Amino acid sequence: MSENKGQWSSKLGFILASAGAAIGLGAIWKLPYVTGQSGGGAFFLIFVLFTLLIGLPMLLSEYILGRGTQSEAVTAYKKVVPTKPAWAWVGRMGVLGCFLLLTFYSVVGGWIFIYSGLGVSGAVIDSSVNPGDLFGKIISTPWITLLGLALFTLTNVLVISLGVQNGIEKANKWMMPLLFVMFIILVIRALTLDGAMEGVKFFLWPDFSNITGKALLEALGQSFFGLAVGFSCLVTYSSYLKKDVSLPNSAGSVVILTVLVSFLAGLAIFPVVFAFDLEPQAGPGLLFMVLPTAFSQMPFGEVFLALFLLLFLFATLTSSFSLYEIIVAAFIEKWHMSRSVLTLLLGVIVFVAAIPSALSSSLLADVSIFGKSIFDATDYLVSNLMLPLGNLLIAIFIAYVVDKDFVKKELLMGSQVGQGFYNTYRLLMLVVVPIVIIVVLLNMLIQK
Repeated sequence: MSENKGQWSSKLGFILASAGAAIGLGAIWKLPYVTGQSGGGAFFLIFVLFTLLIGLPMLLSEYILGRGTQSEAVTAYKKVVPTKPAWAWVGRMGVLGCFLLLTFYSVVGGWIFIYSGLGVSGAVIDSSVNPGDLFGKIISTPWITLLGLALFTLTNVLVISLGVQNGIEKANKWMMPLLFVMFIILVIRALTLDGAMEGVKFFLWPDFSNITGKALLEALGQSFFGLAVGFSCLVTYSSYLKKDVSLPNSAGSVVILTVLVSFLAGLAIFPVVFAFDLEPQAGPGLLFMVLPTAFSQMPFGEVFLALFLLLFLFATLTSSFSLYEIIVAAFIEKWHMSRSVLTLLLGVIVFVAAIPSALSSSLLADVSIFGKSIFDATDYLVSNLMLPLGNLLIAIFIAYVVDKDFVKKELLMGSQVGQGFYNTYRLLMLVVVPIVIIVVLLNMLIQK
């Protein structure tokens, strides 16, 4: 094993790292506002069903490819079917997708960095500051967004350069448990507000009248985004995994944690939205405007807000670690460069490439792509088009191209599950997963 090739020190380390890859902007930032824009409870129910029936099998598929080949994303596809090298382009598309995702993900990470600093100082919930105005000022001031982007990028570079065990695993082991503790505190406070139950009803009571083809695509994209599947990030993560780890148990744990955090995010956000007569359709700024309002009503609100913003930052970072790692691992394999040098180079490239998205609410506000800002267009391309396509290609590859004995061996190795579990997984991958993805994509195109 080369000095650049790492390995998880424990099963828990891998689960927390995988959960960290999944639990980030998808569950905490994006799900609440997408749910608000798509009708509430019905959307959340569809998201959960997609996560269990589509996301979980896809998560297992990436684990099988990664651990089975012990290789990063691009090489894994070459190794498992050496006679069909064209499939390596699925891995390459994943690397490109992760890069594009980083160009807007890092911008939001930068916003959170700035909010964290302001939260520590107490400026976010200053009585003289309107949360909506503050958010607008931050995203529309070029030097502030670029500073946040630089800080977020630098933090990723420092952690990824330390490697798998000393960087990614150690960071996740203390960041993730703390996030859950703070989430529970926030949910308890949100549910005790006057009018909170209206928000709970909106979030959990299904009303299918607002569900359209676009909403189905959003729910499917959210499921993929929330589990970090489709770009082969977890092919790379699972390549650092020992053979005695149960893939079904690990995948099940990650799905449960992701759905739980998504559920907690909704319970933390929507009761506050309705208690203070805010708009649930507020879009990407929803979280940044709701949190200050909630914490301003709490004793020691400044302290709790500062802690939560820091932990939200941690969750965002643990997800971005996986995006950086798939790119770094792919180029280490190809170029045999030092991890630290390659990570620094990648950080510089990501920073430069993210500048247009960072400035899409200020200097580049008049620039639009198909009617969307640069930031929104990149988000839409990655989440609603590339992620479903990536998952469809991986599903076809694992179900129809890879030798089924290889799949079965890796799925059952180190696990207590039996033939019945494998049969269910195979049925989902052969029929349900590809059909659902194709139908949702076609539905979106027809409704355009």
